[in-house]
Amino acid sequence: MNSFASAQHTPNTSVALPFSRTCHRPPSVDDIYPQIFDAILDQRFAPTRRFSEERLIERLGISRSVVRQVLARLSHQQILILRPNHQPQIAVPDLEHSRQILHARRLTETTLVRLACQQPRPEELKRLRGLIERQRQCVERNQRGPSIRLSGEFHLQLAEMAGNAPLAHFLGSLVPLTSLALAQRDAQARFYCAWQQQAAMVDALERQDAAMAVTLISRHLDHLAEILLSPEPVAARNRIVG
Repeated sequence: MNSFASAQHTPNTSVALPFSRTCHRPPSVDDIYPQIFDAILDQRFAPTRRFSEERLIERLGISRSVVRQVLARLSHQQILILRPNHQPQIAVPDLEHSRQILHARRLTETTLVRLACQQPRPEELKRLRGLIERQRQCVERNQRGPSIRLSGEFHLQLAEMAGNAPLAHFLGSLVPLTSLALAQRDAQARFYCAWQQQAAMVDALERQDAAMAVTLISRHLDHLAEILLSPEPVAARNRIVG
């Protein structure tokens, strides 16, 4: 069994091949980060287990320096718990933590989306639609981890459009944790990511319709709250996530 496999591994998900096998230049942190985060979201590492730098180096064919930088980024995002002389461990956000995250996101994103509607540039809208298309393709391929991550990246890109760096930075500390909580909370459900809702949001941005954009982001966060704040894990049924 390879290092990404765990008791929760499912055959319908996949992780990219080692970067060094598909590209002639040395891999960067930005190249490797999505692969490791996708594996975490795909539940290929059990949250209660630890994994080693050595396994990641062997599996991905990369340097220890790159692995440590990726793990440091995930630790900064509170996805991983790093302690001296211990192997990395995946965090497990509880209900109260998820409640606080969603409350903070609602306050932040309703402001950001209004700002983003003021003067959206064509190239920014194009980047958002590119993320939506990649997410749609992942959903079609049943690639759950990448689809959750890309859904989160949509919100981070939207925050950059708003032109308020402190608010965008703050949201960047909330979105990855939301993705982790979703992956852990509804691990057995069949997911449909929110690309349809996000497409409607981009249309509202293009029209500079702030009221509709706020309505859509609020509706999206309501869906997240339904999943993350229910007393018991959500049953295996279709949900909008991201």
